[in-house]
Amino acid sequence: MLGFFIILLSCQLLGEVLVIATGLPLPGPVIGMALLFVGLLVRGSIPAGLDRMGDALLSHLSLLFVPAGVGVMLHAELIGAELLPIAGAVILGTMLTIVVTAWIMQLLTRRSPQ
Repeated sequence: MLGFFIILLSCQLLGEVLVIATGLPLPGPVIGMALLFVGLLVRGSIPAGLDRMGDALLSHLSLLFVPAGVGVMLHAELIGAELLPIAGAVILGTMLTIVVTAWIMQLLTRRSPQ
């Protein structure tokens, strides 16, 4: 199990290194996740140990929201001062996500035989 955890962290580290080396405007963990995905595609399946490791990490995912919650509480005054732009970005981003998702869904349903 430790070996699979090392693989996950190595993919994240490699993603961070690629972002720093190339200056890509993407988070390193996203690049690392893409590298892991490509590796799993090449392999053709997900190893059982990696599957168990993913399940174990996902079972504790709620712990990752604690720092974000503390940050919101710590900067409540700043968030209050910038509430209108934040609310606008959230609403606009949500609407844009819904529109793009619906558009992609229409494209995919037209292509697939029914």
